[in-house]
Amino acid sequence: MTDRIEIKAALAVTDDAGTVSGVAWPFSPDSVGDVIEKGAFTFPASLPICMEHDQGQVVGIWEDFTETERGLEVKGRLFVEGIDPAQKAHRHLKAGVITGLSIGFKHGGYEKRPEGGRTFKAVTVTEISLCKRPVHPAARVTEVKATPKPLKETPNVENEKIENETEPKAAPPANDTPQVPQIDTKAFTEIKDRLDRLEAKGNRPQITGAANPVMPAEEVKAFTHYLSTGEKKALTTASDTANHILAPEDVSGEFIRNLVEYSPIRGIADVRTTGAANIILPKRTGITNAAWVGETDARTGSEPTFDQSEIAVKEIATFVDMSLQLAEDSANVLSEVNLALAEDFGQKENVSFVSGNTALEPSGFMVDANIGETVAAAAAAIDADELIALMYALPATYRNAGTWVMNGQTLAAIRTLKDGHGNYLWQPSYQAGQPETILGRPVVEAVDMPDIGAGAEPIMFGDFKRGYRIYDRLSLAVLADPYTQRANGLMRYHARRRVGAGVVRPDAFRKLQMAAA
Repeated sequence: MTDRIEIKAALAVTDDAGTVSGVAWPFSPDSVGDVIEKGAFTFPASLPICMEHDQGQVVGIWEDFTETERGLEVKGRLFVEGIDPAQKAHRHLKAGVITGLSIGFKHGGYEKRPEGGRTFKAVTVTEISLCKRPVHPAARVTEVKATPKPLKETPNVENEKIENETEPKAAPPANDTPQVPQIDTKAFTEIKDRLDRLEAKGNRPQITGAANPVMPAEEVKAFTHYLSTGEKKALTTASDTANHILAPEDVSGEFIRNLVEYSPIRGIADVRTTGAANIILPKRTGITNAAWVGETDARTGSEPTFDQSEIAVKEIATFVDMSLQLAEDSANVLSEVNLALAEDFGQKENVSFVSGNTALEPSGFMVDANIGETVAAAAAAIDADELIALMYALPATYRNAGTWVMNGQTLAAIRTLKDGHGNYLWQPSYQAGQPETILGRPVVEAVDMPDIGAGAEPIMFGDFKRGYRIYDRLSLAVLADPYTQRANGLMRYHARRRVGAGVVRPDAFRKLQMAAA
């Protein structure tokens, strides 16, 4: 037999927290003589709380269903902290304006009762609504826990509508309600998830204390207290790595700024963030083979080729031991530890960005075998013409955005070079914030670049924004270990970050190689 949809009603209660409970269906005949027997109900794990069967007004969720001697008792919660309709429903329940529950259900058939009405032995509940006119005389709000009030009886009932494709439809009463529409489970789930997130956010512990406009001592002390005790208050738990704690945003931001200071390659490269351990980059390895043809000449086919490159995220880590008294009493321990980590991590990163060639570190641009080179005539001296030749060996699209990278010793040697008109190739910066230039392009001094010498490669020139990419996976993670060193009066702080890097466009670079001895 075809399933049918019915609407019936009962009673509900609420409290200040938005908890709703009541009898969704008493085990007794309703106003039209219908009976749903005990044990006949089936229902899912949760159901939406609607207003008068309007699927556009989901105001909460039913979560508990129990059959007792009184009837089908239900319990749920209103979304009182998230949406206005739920707050309005909460007020109406407490004031006694809304006193009833109305159930929507499907059934496969029924037995007619001799005294009138029907008996349902198997029904599936599809939704339970708050309503003003329940169809069952006993369908009432039992109490409002915060402000108990006598409940008002009403003779009005909410009528039902049966959808039956196999039987003739009888004329419905004048005040018949429309058929219950199907529940939009996706929208209901989205609303429930949103309210769960709001509730979780509201329950997070907060840093308290008066703000100090001169020195944010409360924030520093809170972080110092975390380092000393391992408590997670006022810190954010990283979702990507279990048991690692990210520093507050101001600490992480300062850390990145310090990294740029100690790792100058970050200032000229393409720096991005990622949520993956490996980044796959597709690339084209061949072009099409177009050719000029006559009107009726045969055309030549092309087969461009493609490949992919991979940048793996690596990890750098260390730990710092500090006395418990220093951790507890020093107000600037956070900034000092942060500065030390930034200097150490930045220096180690810069070495890898320049010449990293092991499996444990990011790949350096100086070790990429696909980068072209210009060979100098001498082993220990650089000629001005060689720099010009190196620069113009790059395509214009990269050359016009190129940057020179070399160490201080090489830069000192180039500062003495002149062109054919006696003008120095190196030009100082005459404007604050602007870099010095060689042949009109900026210069970055990287201490980890090789010195001038036989067979060395002391200069790199290229478009780093397009050619070299850095992926930050984890900016800074600090984990306090208050136990293993405590017998010695020490606190151990574990610091780690994850970063990957590599050349993505070898044709955007060119390097100078000194002649062999």
